[in-house]
Amino acid sequence: MAKVTSKYQVTVPKAIADQYGIRPGDQIDWAPAGDVIRVIPSGKQLSSEDRASKLRLFDQATERHRRRARPRMKTPPADRGWRREDLYQRGRSR
Repeated sequence: MAKVTSKYQVTVPKAIADQYGIRPGDQIDWAPAGDVIRVIPSGKQLSSEDRASKLRLFDQATERHRRRARPRMKTPPADRGWRREDLYQRGRSR
């Protein structure tokens, strides 16, 4: 796990840097992706993602949204003793 310094700097773990060919002095981009942040090494374009990858990210975001959605009411609210029409007649002379 990387640690953010007081200057908002992050060290890329060596195993990750080796795997993706990141070297000292390389530029990297940061891209928000829902609840996560994507790190894009130089030479890679965010827009060059294939369709399957975009669909997978969309499906993951949709699933997170479904889990967060609050449950709907299963029973209607109790009788309040008035009807909606009563609100329109309130305070008006008949």
